[in-house]
Amino acid sequence: MKKTDETTDQSRRAFIKSTAAGTAGLIATTGFPTIVPSSVFGKNAPSNKINIGQIGFGRIASGHDLPEILKNEVARVIAVADLDKNRLAMGKKWIEKKYADKTGKDNYVDVQMFDDYKELLARKDIDAVIISTPDHWHAQPAMEAAVAGKHIYMQKPTSLTIQEGRMLSDMVQKKGIKFQLGSQQRSASPWPQFKRTCELVRNGRIGQLKKVYVGLPGDPAGGSTVKTPVPTNLNYDMWLGSTPEVYYTPDRVHSQTSINDRPGWLRLEQFGAGMITGWGSHHVDIAHWGMDTELTGPVELEGLGAFPLPGSGLWDVHGNFLVMATYANGVVMEIGGNNPNGVMFEGTDGWIFVSRGNVGVTASDPGAAQSAKENEAFKASDKKILGSVIGPDEIHLYDSPEQHRNWLESIQNDKQTISHVEIAQRSCSACLLAHTAMKLGRKLKWNPEKEQFLNDKEANATLSRPQRAPYGTTNVKG
Repeated sequence: MKKTDETTDQSRRAFIKSTAAGTAGLIATTGFPTIVPSSVFGKNAPSNKINIGQIGFGRIASGHDLPEILKNEVARVIAVADLDKNRLAMGKKWIEKKYADKTGKDNYVDVQMFDDYKELLARKDIDAVIISTPDHWHAQPAMEAAVAGKHIYMQKPTSLTIQEGRMLSDMVQKKGIKFQLGSQQRSASPWPQFKRTCELVRNGRIGQLKKVYVGLPGDPAGGSTVKTPVPTNLNYDMWLGSTPEVYYTPDRVHSQTSINDRPGWLRLEQFGAGMITGWGSHHVDIAHWGMDTELTGPVELEGLGAFPLPGSGLWDVHGNFLVMATYANGVVMEIGGNNPNGVMFEGTDGWIFVSRGNVGVTASDPGAAQSAKENEAFKASDKKILGSVIGPDEIHLYDSPEQHRNWLESIQNDKQTISHVEIAQRSCSACLLAHTAMKLGRKLKWNPEKEQFLNDKEANATLSRPQRAPYGTTNVKG
């Protein structure tokens, strides 16, 4: 994929070297409190609230994003958007009840509803958005939010393709808004062991790093192929977005009876790459953090993957797989389904393994039972390694209390987030490269600076996808 121009090149390098400048908050004209400089009213003044719009209300929004946001007094969720009218109404009711329970006031907030997120983005009283949508609806609304001057918290993975991710990263940098990816394994809550592991590795406690093992589950085949009428409450054409037009079946979209069920789109390549980006965005990000390769990518990949056979059902993402990715520093990352769910760093003087263990695993995800059994989520070849003290003159990694809180504090204090947009692009792109490797089944050479495969037209064709009008990132101007 070609870089757009020299100016973009320069801005990207500048971004890596220093924190992008933040944008000032907007003063509301609608009566809702919004963010203004703390020097005007004081840091804890009511007018210093950050007004948030929630884009997408489903399993992740209700079970993770909104509960974490509502723990922070500085935040106030005042709007919700969803193209499923049932979920939209459910979102309004859910948010208002949470605030009523918290404040004792039934009319604390009147959450505005939008069946088109673009109308939400047009609101001047909204300072920031949370994007908790399917994978194929990440990059476009995030880019449009950046153009609208809204700060962004977005669920992983960053994008459907590497090209989309590059476009998003460049746009966010250009607009200077605060972007946070939901790579919550970086923050102290609920898993402090990930940062601790990366600090120990970066400070040489296992000697020279040689290899990193990443364990990820695959997805099963299945899913009903029976065509059914589109529910009247669902804007199915918009839900498909930039991807091809295909008939509706519930196993392709999401449950119409529960927001807690694992949706079918997670198992379809039309909308994502499967678990390689689903959980891979978490674990590969931690691998990058420990390897000190957060702003680059591998230079060589080779892999194989098992995919469902024709006639085995609707779902077509990968099952078990194995990918070997080599980085310029000589470290090899082995990503595969036969490795324990988590990340193991192996050096010349020992190893450290880290995982979530039995805390915070989504029960409906493939591999959840296996992960839950791994109660020892932080272990090493020698227990003394785990207790090693990191001295004041050694490497101390970014300290974040919790991912959503870090985003809000970054907006308040004009500082960089722990999972900023370029880190997000690189962790996602490494996963997408692994997916290409397992699809093609041969050795691939990758240039992480140009973000192109070397002398390989077939591989480079996987960096982007055709986008169905009027949707897609190519239509975003800013």
